[in-house]
Amino acid sequence: MDLLEAVIRPGDRVNIEGNNQKQVDFLAECLNKADKGKIHDLHIVQSTVSLPIHLDLFESGIVKKLDFAFGGPQAGRVTEFIRDGKMELGAIHTYLELFARYFLGLTPKVSLICAYKADKKGNLYTGFNTEDTPTIVEATKFSQGIVIAQVNEIVDELPRVDIPADWVDAVVQSPKPFFIEPLFTRNPALITDNQILLAMLCLKGIYAEYRVRSEAAEPWHRLPDLRDRTHAADLRC
Repeated sequence: MDLLEAVIRPGDRVNIEGNNQKQVDFLAECLNKADKGKIHDLHIVQSTVSLPIHLDLFESGIVKKLDFAFGGPQAGRVTEFIRDGKMELGAIHTYLELFARYFLGLTPKVSLICAYKADKKGNLYTGFNTEDTPTIVEATKFSQGIVIAQVNEIVDELPRVDIPADWVDAVVQSPKPFFIEPLFTRNPALITDNQILLAMLCLKGIYAEYRVRSEAAEPWHRLPDLRDRTHAADLRC
């Protein structure tokens, strides 16, 4: 908390890494405990608003404005905050647009990121959940910003270096592993019925207005393997 109060100023644009994979939860919790007289009215830029703490920051007065790409489990609460005037919305971006805007127009002054491991030099290993971490770090550091990393553990040797130490200003070991809840699992055996239903609803919501014709009326043995089909018009809603 003292570190955050030392480097973040009122009104700063701050990235709290929250993507489809790993979430900066510990540093977000620390930020929410900061002195409101020292840190307030921040502008947060992040991919996914996934955790309650992300929105608790608005209720506490630490954060005022948000630019993001996906509301995730907090989408309903985001809507309420906008309606009730608790949140100033910058824009809802596509992921790629937001990544690009980190370099132009929405460059963070301070970025809070996370990684599985750091070595004693400050190099980071982000594992299989790198997502937008390199984009955030490069955009911030190369614009004279400050990068603070939350890591699960500090070790003598890393499996590989994903983020070099000279791109990281501080490393903080979290008391518990960072929160991770992928939107889509890499193991098909773990896909739940609820996830399948959610995907179907999303596809229906996106493509229904274009009146995409379904192949569902065809006998199943005559249907092509969807794994070989990528065109949007071939998606069965």
